[in-house]
Amino acid sequence: MKKEAKIRPFWYSDVWLFPKLITIVTSLDKDGKVNAAPYSHIMQYDVMTKNPRMIIGFRQDSHTFQNICATKEFVVNCPTADYLDDMMETARFYPEGVNELDHTRFTMIPSLHVKPPTIEQCPQIAECVAEEIVRLDKSSGIVIAQIKALVFDEELIEMGREDRIRKMNLPIGLGDEDRQDYFHTTIGGHLSVHQLGEAPGSTRGSEVRLSMAWDADALQSLMTIPPMVRKMVTDQTEEYCKSRGDDKVTKARMDAHAVEQGMTPELMERFQKKKKTA
Repeated sequence: MKKEAKIRPFWYSDVWLFPKLITIVTSLDKDGKVNAAPYSHIMQYDVMTKNPRMIIGFRQDSHTFQNICATKEFVVNCPTADYLDDMMETARFYPEGVNELDHTRFTMIPSLHVKPPTIEQCPQIAECVAEEIVRLDKSSGIVIAQIKALVFDEELIEMGREDRIRKMNLPIGLGDEDRQDYFHTTIGGHLSVHQLGEAPGSTRGSEVRLSMAWDADALQSLMTIPPMVRKMVTDQTEEYCKSRGDDKVTKARMDAHAVEQGMTPELMERFQKKKKTA
């Protein structure tokens, strides 16, 4: 049996169980004073490598949102589960101008491209500059920001995704009821892996429609692209070839377009290896 639940204040945490990655956003006010606070309303906005962007939600009266409106720059720091107590300390409602990090074990270090500091103990960091700020009527403030740099603990850079997930031990929040008790778990607490297989007639997967001829090597390479983005890759590759007067998609032309889009040969090789071992 199913039953409709009433949509009430704090529906996004009390009513709907919505696990969210915990981050600590550091910013500077107009006088250069540091502010740090936890935020979980965050996700990718533009996934393309030419203009990677995030979208983040804030209370409009929060110090962080006001700082971003004034200075545009901020840093998204992802703490490990070992620092949950310190993360909760930054959630306290300290007066304006107080650096919450002074009350934690966190250490500030200079960021690479923006003025707000990075938290040294966080293994995953995004340095951001606000491109668009939206004030929702009687609601949140939304920031769409360009990612100026993705910064990691050096040992994580070459790790595969599974090893990186386990090593970073990132906490996620699961909502609360009385606005005092907060529930957390970790991404790597129990990690199961499921592999996406090809469906019958997979050359037509994800509504792929070829509008021009593809040579055998190019078509084989296309089938190594994950199904959810295969249509986009097909359309963009054919448009690229047509703009150059080609009447057929070749592997060489496909590779050239991929490089222009930031899909390096090393990244393409990752997909091809998974395809061969599937």
